[in-house]
Amino acid sequence: MTKRTALVIGVGAEIGLGAALCRRFASAGLHVLIAGRTPAKLERVASSISATGGSAEAITMDTTNEADVVELFDRAMAPANSREPAELIVYNAGGNQKVDFRELSAELFEQFWRVGCFGGFLVGREAARRLVPLGRGTMIFTGASASLRGKPGYAQFAAAKAGLRMIAQSMAREYGPSGIHVAHVLIDGAIDGERLRSRRPEVIRERGEDSLLNIEAIADAYWQIHRQARSAWTHELDLRPFKEPF
Repeated sequence: MTKRTALVIGVGAEIGLGAALCRRFASAGLHVLIAGRTPAKLERVASSISATGGSAEAITMDTTNEADVVELFDRAMAPANSREPAELIVYNAGGNQKVDFRELSAELFEQFWRVGCFGGFLVGREAARRLVPLGRGTMIFTGASASLRGKPGYAQFAAAKAGLRMIAQSMAREYGPSGIHVAHVLIDGAIDGERLRSRRPEVIRERGEDSLLNIEAIADAYWQIHRQARSAWTHELDLRPFKEPF
């Protein structure tokens, strides 16, 4: 019996959204390909999934490197070890940092764009190339409220996320009729993960635990998008804590 497959790109800390997505998909019985830049972190996530009876493997790659992305999809879409070509792909790469616009270097701006937008283009293009001939599959992009509005200090992040949102919209309109479900999840608020807890603990103290986005709850939403009947697909879903102003 063949095993269904998911691919999550942009996995870091074990207590993070990428890892939570991997755990959620594995708990549904899918074999999960865990892709990211840091081997040790990827292996920890894969080991935690295996320890609970799930199936996963870690793949080190750079999502801004075209050759790496093509090689990743060659692996994800080739039936091997009794698993099917990937049916669910998530682009979750990216990070955030507040920078005074006057101090924003061209190098840093380009770095944000390459990870937040260009990498999404590479992944989306390869997903379309591989899924359209199959006539099925789900491609989900992790977005942010910054794609709708720029805030002081976050021009580089907003520009990248706005570009990613347009890629998702264009793909959805072009490939939805071919049976490919393309969705963009707009994260509005602070995610309760290792990055926030280690770098900005004051946010948790100021806002309180229940004002943060729970990573497992976000992962459930992604899984529900994948399970939607094609007669009622979601393209854009915004997620925020109940206390988040908007």
